[in-house]
Amino acid sequence: MRNSVVVLSAILAASSAGALTLSSAQAQDTVKIGLIMAYSGQFADTAAQMDNSIKLYIKQHGDTVAGRKIEIIRKDTGGPNPDVAKRLAQEMIVRDKVDILAGFTLTPEAFGAADVSAEAKKFMVVMNAATSAITTKSPYVARTSLTIPQLENTFGGWAAKSGVKRAYTMVSDYGPGIDAETWFQKGFKAAGGDIVGGVRMPVANPDFSAFVQRAKDLNPEAIFVFIPGGAQPPAFMKALAERGMDSKTVKVMGQGEITMDDVALRNMGDAALGIITVFHYGWEHKSKANDDFVKAYNAEFKRNPDVFSIGGWDGMHLIYEALKKTGGKADGDSLIAAAKGMKWESPRGPISIDPDTRDIVQTVYIRKVEKVGATVQNVEFDKVENVKDPAK
Repeated sequence: MRNSVVVLSAILAASSAGALTLSSAQAQDTVKIGLIMAYSGQFADTAAQMDNSIKLYIKQHGDTVAGRKIEIIRKDTGGPNPDVAKRLAQEMIVRDKVDILAGFTLTPEAFGAADVSAEAKKFMVVMNAATSAITTKSPYVARTSLTIPQLENTFGGWAAKSGVKRAYTMVSDYGPGIDAETWFQKGFKAAGGDIVGGVRMPVANPDFSAFVQRAKDLNPEAIFVFIPGGAQPPAFMKALAERGMDSKTVKVMGQGEITMDDVALRNMGDAALGIITVFHYGWEHKSKANDDFVKAYNAEFKRNPDVFSIGGWDGMHLIYEALKKTGGKADGDSLIAAAKGMKWESPRGPISIDPDTRDIVQTVYIRKVEKVGATVQNVEFDKVENVKDPAK
């Protein structure tokens, strides 16, 4: 009986080896990219904007690079779940034989998959998740989005150097909000500004009235705000207006999400005029590359691209150019070596991958909400070039 089992095992092994050889031969002409994102749930639109750009990039640049066919495999985390992201990354590598992990709408997804990237030695491109430490979790990770410290440390320094001396911070009480508060305050204080107070507000549908009143009582020159986009910015601006704290009486400043959504901005109307924000990309950016990008994106998807779109677009550019540099070699060591130090002209402006941290280096834009014709929109009026992540 034991001999039969041994013979059967040998036959199965030989059969598997033959199938594996055939499969490997077929796979040599294909590079598989596994996208791990929150395609459903609260962050589904974020994933959709990223995926739209990925589709557009492939449509414009073809689905063959360095003689190898590009195949996309998509997996849905359903939300910020690191355990699900880790499991999906493992399944993609073992079962689907993916060469590259990419996407990552949210920081927990990126953290979950990074362990797998490190262990399997797979190139991993973070197209959105913004927590600074992500790139430290695997030597095979490169990022094409942003870090919150990169924006907020720059913004705090810019605000103080621009004449704001007393500021109050109002942030949502979760990881990104706390990061924004920490790094804005660092930059502001280092440039000579004084933080007169601050508050952390509930993430889910807060009533801003009491928080705004607390800020008003301290009479700051400026308020720095970090809240999720969507419905909250109009509600926040309404609370400011009700207490006589619109942008005519106090500088309202924040990360770009508060004026990113075109619908929310239209709903705010003239109350939004004068809001100053910091961001690394907006569809309003003036350049030939961005004009072409916005035009193509609108034609394809009937909407403007956003920061999530640009992360997906540049993520695909990094993958394509790295494959060209390696001559089609898709192992993690070859691709991450090719990615380090890479520079290109993005629709957002010139960007590069820091060879030491594998994080993005980019221009940080300061914008103000103004009327352009009859439209209320963000207008860039200042910038800080070649900004690295200060946390690393």
